[in-house]
Amino acid sequence: MNQSRIKHALNVTREDDFAQWYQAVIAEAEMAEESGVRGCMVIRPWGYGIWERIQKLMDERIKQAGVQNCYFPLFIPLSNFAKEAEHVEGFAKEMAVVTHHRLIADGKGGLVPDPEAKLEEPLVVRPTSETVIGGAMARWIQSWRDLPLLTNQWANVVRWEMRTRMFLRTSEFLWQEGHTAHADREDAMAEMMRALEMYRSFAEDVLGLPVIAGAKPENERFPGAVETFSIEAMMQDGKALQAGTSHYLGTGFAEAAGIRYQDRDGAQQLCHTTSWGMSTRMIGGLIMTHGDDDGLRVPPQVAPHQIVILPMLRDNEGDAALLAYCEELHKALASQPVFGEPVRVLLDKRPGKATQKRWGWVKKGVPLILEIGGRDADGGQVSVLRRDQLWREDGKANFVAMARDEFVSAAAGELEDIQRSLHAEATARRDANIARDIIGLIGLEEYFAEDRKYPGWVELGWARPTGEELDSVVAKLKDLKLTIRNTPLDAGEVSGDCPFTGRPAVEKILIARAY
Repeated sequence: MNQSRIKHALNVTREDDFAQWYQAVIAEAEMAEESGVRGCMVIRPWGYGIWERIQKLMDERIKQAGVQNCYFPLFIPLSNFAKEAEHVEGFAKEMAVVTHHRLIADGKGGLVPDPEAKLEEPLVVRPTSETVIGGAMARWIQSWRDLPLLTNQWANVVRWEMRTRMFLRTSEFLWQEGHTAHADREDAMAEMMRALEMYRSFAEDVLGLPVIAGAKPENERFPGAVETFSIEAMMQDGKALQAGTSHYLGTGFAEAAGIRYQDRDGAQQLCHTTSWGMSTRMIGGLIMTHGDDDGLRVPPQVAPHQIVILPMLRDNEGDAALLAYCEELHKALASQPVFGEPVRVLLDKRPGKATQKRWGWVKKGVPLILEIGGRDADGGQVSVLRRDQLWREDGKANFVAMARDEFVSAAAGELEDIQRSLHAEATARRDANIARDIIGLIGLEEYFAEDRKYPGWVELGWARPTGEELDSVVAKLKDLKLTIRNTPLDAGEVSGDCPFTGRPAVEKILIARAY
């Protein structure tokens, strides 16, 4: 294709400036905007519509596993955190704290906290809910018959980030957090791995994000966790995005919160707990994995509208017949099943030129766009534009004319094909950008020092150092702006020596720059 003939919808390309391109997609696709509070965003209807789809489909998977939804308070007494020192240390620098419950006039036209309204105990705006949920579990669990206790909540959390970027790292974000309690380590570990697999399959099958599931090194574990596992996705700039995590918390949180049960022999035992979460960060991953220089491309399973019909209205007497044709088309498409649900189709009857509206929907990433003119209606035709096949060889929009009934019958198959196509494209790009032939620490340094704008990941053998030895490795990687992402579960056989310790490698790790 002659790219020089194409006039893309965005004024910045991924190749020229990936960070600015990302912001442009969010703005032009009307996903979100700044709120006036640092690090907090307004999620606009299109962006929130994608989150609603993610929430709906993920919630179904959560409930299928026997997990029940609850809701826990936004405000957590500071004393709750004091019970779990390691957990608090991990979040202390990010906590937002409420100290007063009333404002008064300052005499200068402004408002200040009332000194007489200082809280007896400060309240933390939840950064995560282990401590408050632990108290509830301690009340709800009495014996082995109450286990396992499987809970989840959909909520917002606050972590006062220093460097923010919409969807990827914000001071307030939306998520789900699962919290479970079990009789023993084996059952808790099984739940942790079930949640990890749920995230992996959801990312792959629903969002079209190829991910690698694996264990985090001890320095990357959730504060207070015994084990942390993650799914890692590669963005188009070669950086890694942690897209979901699952944690085995051992008995530490249970001991702090008093989560005990009477076993079958009548003895008191500590519960083994887990937590697992996925957030609106997934939308940022979707943008950076599937977006192109014309905006967003939304996988059909999470697109708020899978098909948009654009009648080419002329403001004349022919408009009524054209709208009637489009209404019939809308009704026919909405009766078609795809991915186990009716096709989500919108008839866009807003005033304005069809071509202008078309590019608005292109930037939003609607999978299929139909432009219908008077001649199309008279001939029983539709003009179809696939968002993942936007351009022809001559640089013009790649519309394909089809008979109306033929398209209605083929629509579900087209959407399924777009879903597969986006996943396949992202998988091929990821696999082509994981280097597995790097030798030694010098080779690693040279790989990331090369004049390569968007380097990918490196897979290396690893001796699993711990303690101070691991700290030394992390420091060396930090100098290169690198982190260990995880130890892939399906990495295969390991051979050779660890480049950091010189000892025989016992597993493989992925190393990358990351968000």
